[in-house]
Amino acid sequence: MRAIWKGAVAFGLVNVPVKLYAATGEHSVPLHQVHKADGGRIRYKKVCSIDGDEVPYADIAKGYETDDGRMVVLTDDDLDELPLATEREIAVEEFVPAEQVDPIMLGKTYYLEPEKTAAKPYALLREALKTTDRMAVVKVALRQRESMAVLRVRDDVICLQTLLWPDEVRAADFPILEADVQVRPQELQMASSLVESLAADFDPSAFEDRYQAALESLIEAKVSTGKTVKVATAEDEDSSDGGEVVDLLSALQRSVEKARGARGGSAPAASADAADEDEAPAKASRGRRSSTASDTEDDKPAAKRTSRAKASDDKPAAKAPAKKRTTKADDDAEPAKKTTRRRAS
Repeated sequence: MRAIWKGAVAFGLVNVPVKLYAATGEHSVPLHQVHKADGGRIRYKKVCSIDGDEVPYADIAKGYETDDGRMVVLTDDDLDELPLATEREIAVEEFVPAEQVDPIMLGKTYYLEPEKTAAKPYALLREALKTTDRMAVVKVALRQRESMAVLRVRDDVICLQTLLWPDEVRAADFPILEADVQVRPQELQMASSLVESLAADFDPSAFEDRYQAALESLIEAKVSTGKTVKVATAEDEDSSDGGEVVDLLSALQRSVEKARGARGGSAPAASADAADEDEAPAKASRGRRSSTASDTEDDKPAAKRTSRAKASDDKPAAKAPAKKRTTKADDDAEPAKKTTRRRAS
């Protein structure tokens, strides 16, 4: 176990340096919210309700909303100025009979371990609590909050168990219980007999969390039968080689599909990149010559295609051969020239 707090128990003139350890922990299976389709984790962003921007942790403060809707913002500096006199001390206020501590007030339990030099005063306090059958009521500051607690003995260990403040315990208000209900002696006798028939010494190890066991078995069965989803992690997406190749290859494939769609399914991606209306005849011939090479290129490994794609991106774009433009007047003169040649022949 790892100590979560260090301080000292102070009762009278005796000071016992101790370490605080969490004495309990839940055994629940950690389940996450995920996307049913692909198993991706559902993330939540901290977004400001006014401007809609995501707020970094360093800019988040605590706030108290007043009855008229105004907000009192409390910074870390404000909270640090609040007095916590018992910050590193477990101050014993009084010793009370154990039966007077209502179990409804009991909260989280911690173990107290003495420092090496405090074994004797620790044992002295433990034996005093046992002999008198009392609990020590104390005040302690945990996680920047002052709590009321009791010290009690469990086996040979002194436990610190936090208590709720009196105003944190709600009063039960059930009018139906105020009615005068008559219980017949025979009914009470039968109920008492039932209690006696189920009487036993409490052994918590005799009980099992069946839901927990069934959930673990369900998970193990899905793992053993391969019913799992491979989820891409942030590290996979950020990997310099694999991620870049996949992204570039995907972009190239989309470009090819877009170009072929625009050209009726016949033009390869290279001709689409060099598209120019005045070069249509030249592009058509180049497309026929390069179609076989393009198909062969698709069969090569993605990494090689990617490296060539990068190299081609770094080179200047090759200019298509200049094509002599014709005017309408030239087109009109062409039939006349042909006629003249026939007459001459």
